[in-house]
Amino acid sequence: MSVPLAAPPAVSADPGPLGQLRVLFSRIGAMCLVELQKLRRDQTELLTRAIQPALWLLIFGETFTRLRAIPTGSVPYLDYLAPGILAQSALFISIFYGIQIIWERDAGVLAKLLVTPTPRAALVAGKAFAAGVRALVQAFIVVILAAVLGVGLTANPLRLLGTAVAVVLGSAFFCCLSIVIAGLVLSRERLMGIGQAITMPLFFGSNALYPVNLMPSWLKVLSHANPLSYQVDALRGLLIGTPANLGADFGVLVGATALAIAVASALLGRLAR
Repeated sequence: MSVPLAAPPAVSADPGPLGQLRVLFSRIGAMCLVELQKLRRDQTELLTRAIQPALWLLIFGETFTRLRAIPTGSVPYLDYLAPGILAQSALFISIFYGIQIIWERDAGVLAKLLVTPTPRAALVAGKAFAAGVRALVQAFIVVILAAVLGVGLTANPLRLLGTAVAVVLGSAFFCCLSIVIAGLVLSRERLMGIGQAITMPLFFGSNALYPVNLMPSWLKVLSHANPLSYQVDALRGLLIGTPANLGADFGVLVGATALAIAVASALLGRLAR
């Protein structure tokens, strides 16, 4: 009479915290690659979007440098302006990214993505950092133009790397803000209207065009609550060497981006209904 063999002990399918983190980053990387493949099919978009920052530097920057209307100390106004326009270009790319999410919902793509094992945070983060890479390509164009115009930019590789990180983080935050708005309003038309309504206040309510100490007190409060101000401060300190609190700047950008990813992930299901 045969004796039944004991069943082998069950092996947990849970990969553990490190394994889960590795899976999360691999999914984020995959989503980034998907988004960047879309960019390869429409490369003219970045060139057309670079026209507006170029006009700001060529017309606004050159004119106000000659007028000396905005006091920026020993820094020429064009040098002071260039990092602000760099941040503006990233903002303008990212703030309407929610339109793509709504289009994916209407095409049925979003519903298919949500039933895959990919965490919602990875879906949102993938799109956010893909927006950051898009912004990096445009930032490269703005930096080249600024150098041609004579802006005294750094050539330090570590500072340039920090500049790229600041651009990506700022773009990721505003991309997630756009997804949050899309999850609340649920339509392209409303998103376009709100995006247009908040873009210029975000820009003018930051230190992109003028120092904070020139602002009225109420605008100073808004500037300190505006993530764009911290991105501009970091870019200015890294690119042209003005005094900057880089620890606080990057801390705010990382914290704001993480919070925005969490909120956008929570609203993604509402958008897919």
